[in-house]
Amino acid sequence: MQPFPESVHRARLEAAASEAAGRGVDAVLVTPSSDYLYLLGYNAPPLERLTCLIVHPGAPPTLVLPHLEVPLARHELGALADGIELRPWEETDDPFGVVGELLGKGRRVAVQDQMWARFVLRLRAAMDGVDLVEAGPMLNALRRTKSPEEFDRLRAAARAADQAMDAITAGHLSGRTETDVAAQVRDLLRETGHDSADWAIVASGPNAASPHHTPGERVILDGDAIVLDIGGTANGYASDTTRTAFVGLPPEEFQDLYAVLQQAQAAACDAIRPGIAARDVDRVAREIITDAGYGPLFTHRTGHGIGLETHEEPYLVESNPDPLREGDAFSIEPGIYVEGRWGARIEDIVICTADGGERLNRSSRDLRIVA
Repeated sequence: MQPFPESVHRARLEAAASEAAGRGVDAVLVTPSSDYLYLLGYNAPPLERLTCLIVHPGAPPTLVLPHLEVPLARHELGALADGIELRPWEETDDPFGVVGELLGKGRRVAVQDQMWARFVLRLRAAMDGVDLVEAGPMLNALRRTKSPEEFDRLRAAARAADQAMDAITAGHLSGRTETDVAAQVRDLLRETGHDSADWAIVASGPNAASPHHTPGERVILDGDAIVLDIGGTANGYASDTTRTAFVGLPPEEFQDLYAVLQQAQAAACDAIRPGIAARDVDRVAREIITDAGYGPLFTHRTGHGIGLETHEEPYLVESNPDPLREGDAFSIEPGIYVEGRWGARIEDIVICTADGGERLNRSSRDLRIVA
């Protein structure tokens, strides 16, 4: 992953400290995770040994880590290490006690969402009288609004995924197993610039009615709809796109279903603007699908945020009344699924700009007719 300038991570650490202070939190504890990567710029190994970043309002951050990890941390942090107090612990030390001593008693401490339960429990035991709260809301508030540099990486990831999608649907799919096609998709994702190919949903025939189908040994046949949902990471940021193909000439019934889906996905993308409630974007897509008689067959939310992780804030779902903000990035992916027969989904990554929505995926959203 190409690192951001050290100044970016200094600003993120300062923003995290400020966010904590504004929420009445004395310290934020972050173990290796996407939050750790966001703040420090490197993927520390998630070990059974405790590595814990402590962000304090009004003081430099502290990094408690095993002594053997210090050389790696200094190398990865680079100039950023000059502003961070490194607190190594030895194999015979109690690292949870070290954190407890640094924080003291009677504090309000936030722990990040992905922290292992055994770390949370041991930290709580070591910090007598400390009020533990979730760090998720404050860290999500920082990570949700993307910078122009982050958008550049998301755009590049989307372009790479588009190239992989166009390549796989240009080839011959019938007579092949889902797992064979999925393996080729993963190869294509890496060839087009992804550092990792994290998934390749290839759902054919009746399997296309399962939104998160795991590719199996089913042979793709003439007359099958195929949902292709693919993605990974490129330069640290996630891609995620879905297109639907059909082997041979699709019957009129499927063409009608797909036309409704395409209209719903386009309308939801067109609805994007700062200030619109996340639930209202979901409603735009869902209303079109429901009015056409397919309402019960749209079985999931319209979208999810994306960035360092494939799924993050904001979520476009009926239960989320939060307004979209300039700088949000998320998927728009309605689907229609007929159990036992077929399914279809269209997914683009969209960013919310001052002028509306920008679709990052540019490949054709038309039904792809394949051999």
